[in-house]
Amino acid sequence: MDMIGLYPTWFEPGVGSGWIVGFIATIHVLFSHTSVGAAIFFAWLANHAHRHNKPELLEFIKRYGLFLLVFSYVLGSITGPGIWYSTTVASPRGISALIHSFVWMWATEWVFFVIEVVGVYMLIYLVGKVDVKTHTRIALIFGLTSYTTMLVIVGILSFMMWPGKAEWTETGGVLNAFYGPNTFAQLGMRSAFMFAMTAVVGGIVAGQFKDLALKKSIAAKLAWLGIVATLAGAGMLQWYLATLPESADVVLQNRLPDYFPTALMAVVAGMLAYFVLTLVQPRALVTSVAAVMTVVMLVFGLWPEEVARESIRKPWVAGQYVYSNQVIGRDVPGMGVQSDIPKIEAHGFMKTLVFVPEALRAINDGNRVEAGRLLALNTCSNCHSLSATGMRPLRNYFPGDHTEADVAEYLQAALSGGNTLYMPQIPFNDEEARALASFILTLQPAATTATAQAPASATVVKE
Repeated sequence: MDMIGLYPTWFEPGVGSGWIVGFIATIHVLFSHTSVGAAIFFAWLANHAHRHNKPELLEFIKRYGLFLLVFSYVLGSITGPGIWYSTTVASPRGISALIHSFVWMWATEWVFFVIEVVGVYMLIYLVGKVDVKTHTRIALIFGLTSYTTMLVIVGILSFMMWPGKAEWTETGGVLNAFYGPNTFAQLGMRSAFMFAMTAVVGGIVAGQFKDLALKKSIAAKLAWLGIVATLAGAGMLQWYLATLPESADVVLQNRLPDYFPTALMAVVAGMLAYFVLTLVQPRALVTSVAAVMTVVMLVFGLWPEEVARESIRKPWVAGQYVYSNQVIGRDVPGMGVQSDIPKIEAHGFMKTLVFVPEALRAINDGNRVEAGRLLALNTCSNCHSLSATGMRPLRNYFPGDHTEADVAEYLQAALSGGNTLYMPQIPFNDEEARALASFILTLQPAATTATAQAPASATVVKE
């Protein structure tokens, strides 16, 4: 019998593997997007400084660039591999899907990244040491190569939500997978917000200038950059939302907190107020306040946005064919990929998973709870915590008094047919549904747990 090639599950009991990936990725977005936005900004500012004979602006580029060498290129180069490592152990089949589709695109991105890193050193250390034309060209090459890395990565991120063209599943092909309506909408949104990040982080450097005239000039440029970028980003966000698949709309309407849109608008309003303040009153641009605003943007802007982006992709993790629990949910002839669902329906999870103790392959009264825990680890823990803390604790979806039969019936009715848009298809057989139900009941406080096996009328909270 063919087995399903699922790797052992990375289980983090405190917050869950998904949140660990999210923590690393959100911080990396701040570093990486700021560097790309700054590269484009430097290209314009260097040209402006040379054309209008304002060498003091080159000093700002030099100081901001030196700051980015640590802020973006050192810390970003640490969190980048951190994303690779954490996502590989949390979602090995998802990463495999991306590598098989985009290995040469990633190789291209890394080539441009090397040029970008060399470019930032040249831009900083050659100020005043090469002629104006050469320095302007260095700034332009630095900006374009940096933005190219953004273009490639956004193409891959958009594929994770929705392949570019419908025929990709039948024919394969990088361009069919890469370019879709979501690609350019996401690129526009991220481009706008990367300039907003550049403006906020730039204030950390600009706040250190003692020359009030220079500080006023730089503050005005950063403020206008931030104002235009924030307003454009809000508009691009609407375009991005219009390109999302049906399942993403369902998640937006039903899974995100009611306060999410209000909180997002509050962050946008707060950023606009900050930029307007520094435009009107440059003295308000101080390093400590800019640093606080950077943290505010990270915690209240980037983190919710990244969490929402990850959430609306459910139940898929890549290309609408790899489920979040690593099961292949549909055939992709163009990539030679076959769905795991028929095997599971025919033999069950416990008999087709590779990394299962032999004592648990046949479920009985003596191992039912332990078998249920193993099923929860493999089918639920990528999106649900198995404890009282962490992301979407599984226990919270079955409140009150329920019997094992109640929960088992719900699991099969809601998940076996793949009819729940934001949940993977999980075709449990009767024994597996009972085993998972018995484990879920152990997560509840003892006072609320029922053990009777007869069906009863009860309400179960849907995922």
